[in-house]
Amino acid sequence: MNVERCGPPRDLVAVATALLPEIRAQVDAIERGRRLPADLARRFAGAGLFRSLLPVSLGGMELDPRTALASMETIGQADASAGWCVMIGATAGMAAAWLPPDAARTVHATPTTITGGVFAPMGRAVREGDGYRLTGRWQWMSGNANCDWLMGGALIVENGEPRRLPSGAPESRMLFFPAAAATRIDSWHAAGLSGTGSGEVEVSDLFVPHTHTISLVGETPREPGPLYRFPPFGLLALGIAAVMMGNARAAIDDLVELAGSKRPQGSTRMLAERAGAQAELAQAEARLRSARAWYYESVDHAWERARAGQLLEVADRAELRLAATWATRTCAEVTRSMYDLGGGSSVFLSSPLQRRFRDAHVGTQHMMVSAATYELAGRVLMGVPTDASLI
Repeated sequence: MNVERCGPPRDLVAVATALLPEIRAQVDAIERGRRLPADLARRFAGAGLFRSLLPVSLGGMELDPRTALASMETIGQADASAGWCVMIGATAGMAAAWLPPDAARTVHATPTTITGGVFAPMGRAVREGDGYRLTGRWQWMSGNANCDWLMGGALIVENGEPRRLPSGAPESRMLFFPAAAATRIDSWHAAGLSGTGSGEVEVSDLFVPHTHTISLVGETPREPGPLYRFPPFGLLALGIAAVMMGNARAAIDDLVELAGSKRPQGSTRMLAERAGAQAELAQAEARLRSARAWYYESVDHAWERARAGQLLEVADRAELRLAATWATRTCAEVTRSMYDLGGGSSVFLSSPLQRRFRDAHVGTQHMMVSAATYELAGRVLMGVPTDASLI
């Protein structure tokens, strides 16, 4: 099937599965290049992988969250960096639902447009006429080398002072700008997720029209579909977890393949024949399946509410974040267990287990799935007043 010619089918998981051999053939190039190869990024774009959460009105699929997340999980089985880039492109596309229609059509002018960005307000946007003068430098801009448009968070400055919200907090917005207007800084030398190209991006004194700015916290989406009643930060956290679940599943598969041919030093039996290895593998399988089951249960529950036209309560949103964080961190434990079971074989760069291990533990460091999420969710569970703006 030529997905680039026939257009993006709605069975995106099948499309992702068909691409797995092609991705696996490039894992070394992804790792060495520290970014997703341009040809592979365009293949993903042509297949519709970056359009799963984009509004239908802009040529997107506007899929249900389960299907979109499952496509990210599938790509993550081949390579976590590739899955991460798909996740970033897809969740960034969701932000178009907040843009005015004309601006959204400008950004997503072609079916293969790739967007990315950083929410953190690392920029400074000075009000000027009907727009802003933007200056900033954003870290962790994953996949930026293949993006057509980028968005960066910035504090809004007016009359020389940060503009304040009614709460007294400084106002920040996300500003969309062409990737060609930015300077890429090759700063991504990381222990894991090496192929995500998550280096820095910088702009200086760039004019951005107000129509090309949004606030995911202070504004409501312009698109009416139930997908956009889903919390955008929750979907970002869920996307991270989806990639990590794919990575953990692959780590288990890698270990099983190794166990059938590896005889540990000093042993007369294959690793697969050792009771301790069998028990450890079974426990890892149980941990992964349990975390994954609750993850998709939470997604489905929230989706039912969104489809029924109901607003997701703080408790619902906190559960999504908690399920995503638990899945991500459980998957890191699973990959560590498989890495340990692999013994000395795991330490060589030729072993996929060492890459799975590194990718999993870098994935846990994203703020959306960090250990601090447990405190946030715990406050909600305790009924303690909580700032829910980023849940």
